[in-house]
Amino acid sequence: MGNILRKLCGSENYDNTVGQHGAPLAYQAAPLGPHGVSVETVGFAALARDLFQFELTHEVPEGLDSYVQSSKAAQTKWYAKLHTAWKTANPPPSNTEEASQLVLQVLRGHRKADVEGFLSFYGLGPSPASAVAVPAPSVVVPAPAAVVPPQVAVAVGPWPKGVQYELHTLPVEGGSATDGDTLTVYVDASNEAREVAAVPLPVQDALARWRTARWQNDNKTADLVQKEIKKAGYKVVDSKDGSGTIARRYKVRLRGIDAPESSMPFGPEAKAMLGSLVEGQALRLLVYTVDRYGRIVADVFCNKGFVQEILLKNGACWHYIAYDKRPELSKWEDEARSRGLGLWGEPNAVKPWEYRRDKRK
Repeated sequence: MGNILRKLCGSENYDNTVGQHGAPLAYQAAPLGPHGVSVETVGFAALARDLFQFELTHEVPEGLDSYVQSSKAAQTKWYAKLHTAWKTANPPPSNTEEASQLVLQVLRGHRKADVEGFLSFYGLGPSPASAVAVPAPSVVVPAPAAVVPPQVAVAVGPWPKGVQYELHTLPVEGGSATDGDTLTVYVDASNEAREVAAVPLPVQDALARWRTARWQNDNKTADLVQKEIKKAGYKVVDSKDGSGTIARRYKVRLRGIDAPESSMPFGPEAKAMLGSLVEGQALRLLVYTVDRYGRIVADVFCNKGFVQEILLKNGACWHYIAYDKRPELSKWEDEARSRGLGLWGEPNAVKPWEYRRDKRK
């Protein structure tokens, strides 16, 4: 992963408004420093973003080799130490000068040429020689934890034909069932392999600002930044160490079923049944495609098993045969129908797709 700030070089700078679905922030004119961000924040912003990226990927920025003499392995150790120091500093750095002092303290004892090169890479100052008399902030630097690569979701058993990829969600929040066949879920974007590289740069920047606000007990600013992040389709989830984890929001359409609409008989009951199955649980999603509404279409698994199977067997939905011809779905629907369960207890049950068609007329 290259230096994030190198990617932002140009004649414009991002403002603090995040568009929907991870779209880039709106642009605004601003005086720029050597890394393409404002002169006032160039060193601080560059280092904060690269430390965040290191947390996600455990990779050091490209281009640093041109400024320092040590190996990539040594550079990785520097970033691990700096990441830990940044998180444990009280208060954490909030400007270029404080970021510079943190670097000087953490890298004290390393080769002078490496420290000077590191500072130069980020446009930080002062140099080690001129900084001797400047008191550094109080920072506890514990030994860094071993670098562990992001976990890769592994399928339990073979994937059905047509599955493109697998996701594992965070525990589902209450009220996440939109209706009987649609959910809103969040996926850990710092640990789920396919998500790590997809976090937009503006969201990474916003997370760094959220962490700084939380470390400074500035809850008002943290709440505002959280709203900004949510507009981009992400949110910050609290973690044990207080640094927060970034999570991506997904709308999930359960594949192969169609539940009654909320205004139809048994519609509210179908929604409640889906909610009772998934709320509080981390789900396994086998994703087939994305529909025209931007929802991922997936098979969903909870600790009780295959969610579509459970819903069909309890009469909470129809087999949506036009979009999924798996015979087992029809079999499970027939079982519920023969026993008069759920919506099959209603006389003359109406197919949801026909109900929607008639409403459009």
